[in-house]
Amino acid sequence: NFSSAGNMSRAHPDENSRPQQFGSAHVCRIARVSPRQLQWWDEQKILSPVQQGHRRVYLPEDVIGIIVIAGLRRKGFTLERIRPLLRPMRREIQRHLEELLNGGYRLYLLTDGRTSHFEEQPARIIELLKSFRTPAVLISLGDAAECVTGFHKRAKGTASHDRDRTQLKLF
Repeated sequence: NFSSAGNMSRAHPDENSRPQQFGSAHVCRIARVSPRQLQWWDEQKILSPVQQGHRRVYLPEDVIGIIVIAGLRRKGFTLERIRPLLRPMRREIQRHLEELLNGGYRLYLLTDGRTSHFEEQPARIIELLKSFRTPAVLISLGDAAECVTGFHKRAKGTASHDRDRTQLKLF
């Protein structure tokens, strides 16, 4: 869990202010990873969910991180190359979490596996790309956050839509 791993737990004054939580099945769908990948990453201490009884629960910041990690894996990064990026990534996600989840915030990870930069400004990204001597990968944390918030909105919309359809069938 990003919050516990970085010792950045947040107080939640009331139930309504609690962040959305995601079960493993939802995380797999959002991040396009297998349940076994999530389990392996937990075993390897890449990212561990919160345990609630027998349920594994992920917070939005965890899911954003999983999407980024999955993207890096798809680009050929090994877990050994990803591991040094985890702490800075956790820090940046926590620092900008509210803006990321509100949408429209553009934050990018630019890395070649040895060095990494988190950047908002397109002109700065171009300059950084020019300075890399090896191929680099650019991943949008903003897009990852939109996947999380989009899933939450679709889930809520679908639930109310299904409920409305069910009521119509009864009449």
